[in-house]
Amino acid sequence: MRGEGARLPRLESAGLDGWMVRLFERIDEQNLAWITALSRDCEAAFGEALVDLVPSYTTLLVLFDPLRLAPEEARGRLQALLAGLAPDERAEAGELHELPTWYDPSVGPDLPRVARHAGMSVEEVVACHAGRDYRVFALGFAPGFAFMGLLDERLEVPRLDTPRKRVPVNSVAIAGRQTAAYPAVTPGGWNLLGRTAVRLFDRDREGFSLLRVGDRVRFVPVDRATFESLGGDIAPMEAP
Repeated sequence: MRGEGARLPRLESAGLDGWMVRLFERIDEQNLAWITALSRDCEAAFGEALVDLVPSYTTLLVLFDPLRLAPEEARGRLQALLAGLAPDERAEAGELHELPTWYDPSVGPDLPRVARHAGMSVEEVVACHAGRDYRVFALGFAPGFAFMGLLDERLEVPRLDTPRKRVPVNSVAIAGRQTAAYPAVTPGGWNLLGRTAVRLFDRDREGFSLLRVGDRVRFVPVDRATFESLGGDIAPMEAP
């Protein structure tokens, strides 16, 4: 398979019931087709011994039942899969989700600071963030939290030095070259730009999470009135 040096892909022990498969070192949208393919092949090769698959930007964590499959046997199966791995071109056709988003300092308090950091106006930041589709690379941190990328390099900004203790649900945020929307009220250290009106995690929804790995997301700017009419929460951010 395509790699970035002689050491890749690489298998790393994740305990008695798991192997971390490190396929890449750098975040790249093209990685997804390879990680999706390996996930598909693992489901077939591990069968009932498979417990879970946890994809990320560059890795796939494979968790299995050690009572059904010894760690070395699991390693051997993964090595065989990697030897014949080919990218899954279907990964390029993930479902497109449009998220109406109100970009405003009252709900996105980091918006002005991000604009200063980028040397742009607030309006330019909004246009830049909403001007491309993002791929869902991984789910984690909190149920339904989708790590998406890649963000325009001009908007690349580090996480906050001190995370907020409470980030409102549906807050749209950026960190590094990633973007996300918080599916629940949680602590968080990403830079908040606004808020979406779409419910991202719902226990009454099949699969709970609206977004899945491989999906595409488009943030659609809306004004306050439209946002409120869609059921969005216009309550301003609480003081830290």
